[in-house]
Amino acid sequence: MAITIKSEREIGLMRESCKILAKVHNELGQFVRPGISTKDIDEFGEKLIRGYGCVPNFLNYNGYPASICVSVNEEVVHGIPHKERILKEGDIVSLDAGLIYKGYHSDAARTYGVGKISKELQQLIDETKNSFFEGIKKAKAGNHLYEISGAIDDYISQFGYGIVRDLVGHGIGTSLHEEPQIPNFKQLRRGPRLQAGMTLAIEPMINLGRGDVEWLDDDWTVVSEDGLPSAHYENTILVTDGEPEILTLD
Repeated sequence: MAITIKSEREIGLMRESCKILAKVHNELGQFVRPGISTKDIDEFGEKLIRGYGCVPNFLNYNGYPASICVSVNEEVVHGIPHKERILKEGDIVSLDAGLIYKGYHSDAARTYGVGKISKELQQLIDETKNSFFEGIKKAKAGNHLYEISGAIDDYISQFGYGIVRDLVGHGIGTSLHEEPQIPNFKQLRRGPRLQAGMTLAIEPMINLGRGDVEWLDDDWTVVSEDGLPSAHYENTILVTDGEPEILTLD
């Protein structure tokens, strides 16, 4: 399947979809605190998305039962919200959210500390975010896709963290997941040449320990195999002839 190049009209719709999602994430981040349940976060997030006249794109996607993926501590991604899963001081929580605006998808993730967290966990969150920004330095028309992957890998490797290899970023547009797949680790090949008008969801998933993961019995929740915490940072970006445009930051 070919990588779609968005028209100016489509880019305008993607920008609006992503702009709304940035607002949702800002409000979700302010909502996170000790004592709330992961289900509370999901319900608040869905209310926000629908309040903007949009549809949560994760809800019922391949059977996923919630609007916001809420992943706590060793949960890497796709944590299913539950009313009995209560956030505690010192936890970290990754919120992955997306929405559909006039047929166009947006996707972004953030990891937050719950109350006061350790310096070790704050650094994991910060460097995961920083690795995204290192990666997108290569997200320019004329470069190759896997230059992004290599830049993320080069940055993270200095900290001794584990890069999750079983999950990758992706293209995005009229579908939540489009071509291409975007690994967060070095590749032997260069990958396709980037062109202006490509919209990509780049999302480093970084573990404090090893990068190995496993799926829980719910068939959704991905956890670190060694039980150590994980961080996730994602934005939808637009490839241009110059610097990439980060669509899901306001």
